[in-house]
Amino acid sequence: MRVVSLLPAATEIVAALNLADRLVGVSHECDYPPEVKTRPRVTRCEIYGKGLSSADVDAWVNGELAAGRPLYTLDAELLRALEPDVILTQQLCDVCAIDYGSVAAFARSLPKPSKIINLEPSSLADIFSDIERVAAALGAVDRGQALVASLTQRVDRVRSQVAKATTRPRCCHLEWIDPLFCSGHWTPELMEMAGATDPLGRKGLPSTRVAWEQVLEAQPEILVLACCGYDAERTVQDLEILKRQAGWNTLPAVSRHQVYAVDGSSYFSRPGPRIVDSLEMLAEIVHPELFPMRSSAWISAECSTAA
Repeated sequence: MRVVSLLPAATEIVAALNLADRLVGVSHECDYPPEVKTRPRVTRCEIYGKGLSSADVDAWVNGELAAGRPLYTLDAELLRALEPDVILTQQLCDVCAIDYGSVAAFARSLPKPSKIINLEPSSLADIFSDIERVAAALGAVDRGQALVASLTQRVDRVRSQVAKATTRPRCCHLEWIDPLFCSGHWTPELMEMAGATDPLGRKGLPSTRVAWEQVLEAQPEILVLACCGYDAERTVQDLEILKRQAGWNTLPAVSRHQVYAVDGSSYFSRPGPRIVDSLEMLAEIVHPELFPMRSSAWISAECSTAA
C-alpha cells in the first residue's frame, strides 16, 4: 500500500504504527521521525523557511486568504507519479496545511482512485480516533488499538497524579504572539488534564485573536507560549514583544517567573501521538511538585535557558 501524507501529524501516526515504509510522499513540513525527511515532498509554501517576523507571517496569511489564493501548492505531477493508494489530509485549518478541497479535486483526477482520509480533530478523543482510522485504512487495526491503548495509559497516569494537586492555577496558553491568539481545539482540554485552567482557551473550538487587555484581565499565574509552527527557541525571540506591552510586569506569571516557551510545532500544534508528550510537558510546568522534569522541549522563557 502506497501512502502520501500531507500532514506532519498524519506522518507521525503512520510511523508510530511502524508503517513508515509505506510512506512514498510527505508534505514540506513533515520532519519526524527523521527517516521521513528523505521522502519526496509533494507540497510547498512560498514563505516556508524564509525567517519572516510573526507579524509578517500573519499579514501574508491574511492577505492570501482574503485574495482567495491558496497558502500551499500541491506538486500535482509528482503526486500523480507516486500513485498513492491512500492520501492523508485534513479539513481542520486552511492555515495549517493544503486545503481539503484541492486534495479531493486532484484525487478525482487520478486514473487510479486514491482513498482520502480526512483528519479533523478538536479533542484528545478525536486524535485517538484519527489514529485508529488511519490504522484501519492501512489494514493495521490491531496496531492502532495497541497504540491508542498505550497513549491512554500515559494520559491516565497524568490524571492520577493531578488528582493529588491542591491547586489549579490560572494558565494562559498562547498559540501566536504577534498578533495574540489564545489556545483552541484540544489544548484547553490538555490544560485541564494537567491541573490548570485557561481563562482564555476555547475548548473544542478554533484558536482566535485576543487583545492584550484580555490577557491582563485573566491575570495568569502561568503563561505558556506555544506558537504554531515555531520551536521553543524561535518562540522566545518573540517574548520581547510581550515585554513591551503595558502591564507586563504586573502579571502574576511574570512576578512568579512562570513564563515558558514550548515547541508548538512538534507538539501542541500537531495532533498526533506526541500530543500526549504535550500533556506531560504541561503537567511538568503546572505541577512540578508532582511531575519530575523530563522534557527538553520547553524553556523557562524568563531566563532563556533549557529547563
